[in-house]
Amino acid sequence: MAVLFPQRPSLNDTPTPWRRFWQRRVRDPLRAQLTQGITPRKIALTLAIGGSCALFPILGTTTLLCFLAALILRLNQPIIHLVNQALWPVQLSVIYFCIRLGENLVGAEHLHSSLTHLNQLFWNDPAQFFHEFGATLLHAIIGWVVVAPFFSMAIYWLALPILRGMNRLEVRSRVQPSLSDPPHA
Repeated sequence: MAVLFPQRPSLNDTPTPWRRFWQRRVRDPLRAQLTQGITPRKIALTLAIGGSCALFPILGTTTLLCFLAALILRLNQPIIHLVNQALWPVQLSVIYFCIRLGENLVGAEHLHSSLTHLNQLFWNDPAQFFHEFGATLLHAIIGWVVVAPFFSMAIYWLALPILRGMNRLEVRSRVQPSLSDPPHA
């Protein structure tokens, strides 16, 4: 008699070398990243660090910065990148603020240049751009280094009680039987 629908292999079956490689190198690390840092404290820390990294004043560096911070601190990668993407519209105004703050802190003259000029110079002659505006990038980084810890602490301490409350509600809803559940006999 022919079997039309063969049984799926059980979990006890020995996986093929390819399947073992796939599980060990792809599935297991991916699952670990998705479920890593799911406590309220870790999520609050992820939001705080992700928010600070997302506002780093050099365009094009925040994704790598968020990835490295999450990897080193064992934070949740999807959450930190979601925060990074959510804050990119805010980043331009923060860059301007960080430049001004950095200039004021080091006593430098204010940058007087249009965004159009900066963009054209960056794409047409990157070496000249960094020669003229390298100090400005440094001022922006100095401003960010001053502001980022305060921003991170504020986000952490605002998010933590909210996340703990959400966690308590979820635990309660799992523990308390529903009124519609029939009694067990």
